[in-house]
Amino acid sequence: MTEQMLKYHSLQTQLDLHQGVPYSPNWSAEADFIQLIVDACLKLRPRQILECSSGLTTLMLARCCQINGEGRVISLEDGLQYVDNTRAYIDRYGLGSHATVVHAPLQDRVVDGALYSWYATDAIPETGIDMLVIDGPSGFIQKHSRYPVLPVCYPRLADHCAIYLDDAAREDEQAIVAMWQSRFPNLKHEFHATSRGCSVLFI
Repeated sequence: MTEQMLKYHSLQTQLDLHQGVPYSPNWSAEADFIQLIVDACLKLRPRQILECSSGLTTLMLARCCQINGEGRVISLEDGLQYVDNTRAYIDRYGLGSHATVVHAPLQDRVVDGALYSWYATDAIPETGIDMLVIDGPSGFIQKHSRYPVLPVCYPRLADHCAIYLDDAAREDEQAIVAMWQSRFPNLKHEFHATSRGCSVLFI
């Protein structure tokens, strides 16, 4: 078993998820990023989590909410096959009261004067998002693919919201963080040297 798979197994053991997990070698977040958000969820006890993309992170965050006795994940997913797969695992573990996986197709949207392809926004809560986990849309779709999430969601964030951006070691994500900080000067930023890099931002 590789070191990375051992880390996934450790997470499964920590969260008592022994009936399988929706792991995909090409698309799942790395175990060190998931450990970071799992630890944060268990410590901060968020009541409303918004997630861009779905899968292994959705299941583990939902399980954290169950352990906490409060909280819910709303996951935006543009790929219908991933919606169905993640929902199946949520149902397998009886976590339906702690997670909703929404099919949110990518739509053309003008954000700060630029055209992006981004998630349909119907299911995004109007207020009270206190944890935001960003692992989509995919970077190959367009330049600065994940930029729209903060311009769209910033008015909906709770005052104490913690924001986690995966793949933050990539040049594109580093540019996005700089764009966010320019747009929202009060954002505080910490970089964590996970396998793919994680930027953590606080209001």
